[in-house]
Amino acid sequence: MSAFMIATITVKDPAKFQTYLAETQKVAAPYGAKLLLRGMADKVLTGETADHGMVVIVEFPSLEKIDQWYASDAYRPLIPLRDAGSDMTITSYQVIE
Repeated sequence: MSAFMIATITVKDPAKFQTYLAETQKVAAPYGAKLLLRGMADKVLTGETADHGMVVIVEFPSLEKIDQWYASDAYRPLIPLRDAGSDMTITSYQVIE
């Protein structure tokens, strides 16, 4: 069953962040990752003001594939680039039927 990785992002260094995105897409592809959305926040319709400007939603075949990608030897070296380019919260979600 599909699972989703959602990242809320505040970009600090656009050049480093763009490099991180490009490299992460390459690294995640072998785990079945499919980018569904990369978008900028427009407005809060209800609730508290969003403290981030961007969201990324990626579909994976399973939670196990998300965990494998995140713990992979290929992704780990990208973490310093991620942290230099952005403040990010990454959360995995399982589909509830």
